[in-house]
Amino acid sequence: MYSLSDDTKVALSSKEGTCMKTAKQMSLDKVKNISLSEFSNAAEDHDYVEILDAMHQNDVKEFIKVGIDTNSELRAGTFIQKDSTIVHCSKSIEGVEIKGIAKALEQHDWIGEYVWKLLSPEQDEITKSVNIKPDHGFFIWIKKGVKAPKPLQTCLHIAKEKFSQKVHNIVVVDEDSELHIIAGCSTSEHLTSGLHIGLSEFYIKKGATLKYTMIHDWGENVYVRPKTAVHVDEGGVFISNYISLRPVGSIIANPVTILEKNATARINSILVAGKGTYMDMGSVVELNGTGARAEIISRAIVAGGTIISRGHLMGREPGVKGHLECKGLILKDGLLHAIPELSGHTPGVEMSHEAAVGKIDKREIEYLMARGLDEEEAVSTIVRGFLNVEIEGLPADLAARIDAAVKETEKDMM
Repeated sequence: MYSLSDDTKVALSSKEGTCMKTAKQMSLDKVKNISLSEFSNAAEDHDYVEILDAMHQNDVKEFIKVGIDTNSELRAGTFIQKDSTIVHCSKSIEGVEIKGIAKALEQHDWIGEYVWKLLSPEQDEITKSVNIKPDHGFFIWIKKGVKAPKPLQTCLHIAKEKFSQKVHNIVVVDEDSELHIIAGCSTSEHLTSGLHIGLSEFYIKKGATLKYTMIHDWGENVYVRPKTAVHVDEGGVFISNYISLRPVGSIIANPVTILEKNATARINSILVAGKGTYMDMGSVVELNGTGARAEIISRAIVAGGTIISRGHLMGREPGVKGHLECKGLILKDGLLHAIPELSGHTPGVEMSHEAAVGKIDKREIEYLMARGLDEEEAVSTIVRGFLNVEIEGLPADLAARIDAAVKETEKDMM
């Protein structure tokens, strides 16, 4: 259906950094490199919960942290998967379909046209492992012309120790429709180690809009290897927000978005890496059609961990515009490596980037202290302001939760 360029195929692979290896970086190899055989593919089945607010309170506590609301009236639909079991799936509005991918394939032959079309099952060991034995995943379809008045939410949760959760997700946003998905990922409080592999293929049709807000809270020894590809048809809009504030063993991700004529992508990320955390996070946008627009904005804070922050804009047609911005603060010893890339393939492309890595300006602290704040309050105020990338269309309750999470994270950062 859609062909990927050779550059995109490379970008979708798990890149692990281009910086020269130092002794410090070599010590991170154990965190970055994982063996699939170290994790279990089997987990017990969990009970299905018909009523969302009847979920076990221990689970609810973890779900709330990643934006999942048990008040079904506030959401257009809900999908929750615990280990390899779908424990809840429901919708509250017409024109939206949400269910497990296996069931969707049984009911709709046409979905096969969208499976493994943006990602290759033979790309590497990670995609091969999901193709052989997927642990469900979700299918979401918003029908032509439907504009969902409330967000839809999904949660992928790991409860079993050393479990390898492998999911394949498909989202189809039909012509002239609008949808906001809040995607939370979490682990149980008792869990110390696990692996999450999430393969996602998104199709945004002509004139449609998808807002996709990801809030992740994994755990200090959890390893995350997602692969995502998004295709945006003519005049479509894709807005992606990724938020990871809590410690995680490692995340390596480099999603690719392909834009056709007059399509738009805005990709925001907010990253915090405490001690022991390794993040290699990127975004690739191919501007394939005249009039395509893209913006990649990254805010990163290193507080003892490592962040490789990538961004790559590829201009393939005249009349495309793109901007890439990566800004980082180093609060404690660690590594923040910004890698902005621009690739122009034809005359008439217009792309720019800016990257900055530094520390909090003492003059800003002194300015706030002169107005009555103590030093700790001044630093906290500056950090919150730095992380305040405007996230478009968030419900007020979720925006308040994110602000509270930032405040809570400050304690670890300081």
